[in-house]
Amino acid sequence: MNGQRKLSLKSAGKCDTLESLQASSPPERENIMKGQNSKITALYSRLSKDDLLTGESQSISNQKSLLEQFAEQNGFPNPRHFSDDGFSGVDFVRPAWQEMIAEVEAGNVGAIIVKTLDRMGRNYLQTGLYREMFHERGVRLISMQEGHDSDNGDDDLLPIREIMSEWYARDTSRKVKTVLHAKGRSGKHMTNAAVYGYRKSPDDKNLWLVDSEAAHIVRRVFQMTIDGKGPYQIARTFTDEKILRPSAYIALRDGYEIADPDDWHNWMGMTIKNILDRREYMGDTVNFRSRKESFKSKKHLANPESAWQIFENTQEPIVTREMWETAQKCRTVTRRPNSTGEPNPLTGLVCCGDCGSRMWNHRGKLAYKYPSQDSYACNRYSQYPPKCTMHHISTANLRTIALDAIRSVSGFVKDNEAEFIRLVREESETQTADSLKETKRKLVRDKKRVTELDKLIKGLYEDKVSGSLSAKRFEILSAEYETEQETLEAEIAEIEASLALFDADTGKAERFIEIVRKYTDFSELTAGMLNEYVEKILVYEAEKINNRRKQRVEVYLNFIGKFNAPVDGGPAEEEPFNPAEHRRAQYRASYYKRRDEILAKKATERERAKAEKLAATPIKTPEELAAEETARKERKREYQRNYQREWQRKKRAEQSPVTTMA
Repeated sequence: MNGQRKLSLKSAGKCDTLESLQASSPPERENIMKGQNSKITALYSRLSKDDLLTGESQSISNQKSLLEQFAEQNGFPNPRHFSDDGFSGVDFVRPAWQEMIAEVEAGNVGAIIVKTLDRMGRNYLQTGLYREMFHERGVRLISMQEGHDSDNGDDDLLPIREIMSEWYARDTSRKVKTVLHAKGRSGKHMTNAAVYGYRKSPDDKNLWLVDSEAAHIVRRVFQMTIDGKGPYQIARTFTDEKILRPSAYIALRDGYEIADPDDWHNWMGMTIKNILDRREYMGDTVNFRSRKESFKSKKHLANPESAWQIFENTQEPIVTREMWETAQKCRTVTRRPNSTGEPNPLTGLVCCGDCGSRMWNHRGKLAYKYPSQDSYACNRYSQYPPKCTMHHISTANLRTIALDAIRSVSGFVKDNEAEFIRLVREESETQTADSLKETKRKLVRDKKRVTELDKLIKGLYEDKVSGSLSAKRFEILSAEYETEQETLEAEIAEIEASLALFDADTGKAERFIEIVRKYTDFSELTAGMLNEYVEKILVYEAEKINNRRKQRVEVYLNFIGKFNAPVDGGPAEEEPFNPAEHRRAQYRASYYKRRDEILAKKATERERAKAEKLAATPIKTPEELAAEETARKERKREYQRNYQREWQRKKRAEQSPVTTMA
């Protein structure tokens, strides 16, 4: 009881309470207000979203009423309200607060009155800096309920109150974060609004329903990407078609206000990229894409994909998984238009069959007129010295080969679906029963050994704690066991993947059948057909056999890989042996071998000459290098001085009066 009385007396001695200010005589209040009549009295109030839970006492209207009553009773002139509704106290980037600070810096504020100091902010460092600024500029700061008045001197308890206010904000942030993390781990959406293409269900806010009008635009984005269009090309197309951009569409749909109606149809390439990045369009929920380092910071930092939590099939998909994955594959390759005016759709799909690198597309200036000027070659052939052969093949031949492969496989699938599924399963690595059983037995053994290693490591730790095993020996044994355990876990993952591959073969065949059903016209190879059907095309070096150029090309299709459709008829007849062509082939092989040896020898000689020149160059001491640097700087300064003198001479010559002879 005595402690409480001492505290109240101490507070009363340092600052006036609301009652003491009201009890002061009119002359005293007049002296207090002297020289302040020309300045405004700032009545600051703030309400954050969390404060709404505490009831009416913290409302903006309640704060304004109390501040007005206090200013009127104590004779503060020119009261003016500054209110921030819905802004957190940990951040001082608030419109009304910034407006008030601008008035303070302009010298227009005589006093600032708040209900409590935590209405100013809950960041005690920045709050202290603002209090110092008010003191330096002669601005009086009053907190009504806490009885603080800056004119009465320092308050020893003030820093403690500010720290407690920040602790309150930190504690609230932790509680909110815990609730959000629990919500995210349960598979519910963490975003405030549904992404473009969906809308929240009126009955369940955690359920997203497909918005048919916006979903149509989303499907167009993915299909145009598969057809070879880039994000900025798609954005220009939508802008020309006067399609509402996502933010404008959602605002008009939900009845929000949006500024600048002229900008409603202005699509950006980044908007298209964000749509293509969204896994939600496959029907998944993706949580924890970003994070904040501190409750004081508003900046969101992107999390790595390994930290994401993905829950599949949580809402109705807008695009299929095959379409989404195909669109992502198309985005990995940059296709630029050349002399023909259109990018080559084969770029990124054609690879060298010998070195595995991508092949480059070469187009001449007249490629639009002469197809022979549009071709592909291995990119490692252009390096010096060449690291691979040319593997030259024309784009026209590649398109013909790809279309023939697609047409033949699709025709076989349409006529023999059951046979096609059987053939795909036969090509699986784990098809045979003996191999499948042995694989499963090894999986059981590896998992059993991993469990044993866990027990051994636990036993080692107990022996170390009891003192029967030295720390050095513990580190050696535990490192060996952990290395073995990591190796076994990697093998288990590989085995499980191979077994899953066997179970998924039927699913892959059915996914390919869905693509076949999508297309009915195979008369022309389109970019969309190429991207949905073809995984890659391998081109091998051409050979001349019987005076004819022959080149092996393999087409790998999505989901099924290299697939040769059965054809009717017997084996093809072999061409007769041609001795002359055989000799020419031997000569060409000898020529290329001799050429490669000469190029390698020249490269070796260049490297040796370079090394000898470097060895013959004398090594300078640090003093010599420093002297050379000093001389270089002196030459540079002398050049600048001469340039300045010449410039001044020309300037004086231009300014001197011109004299004429009578």
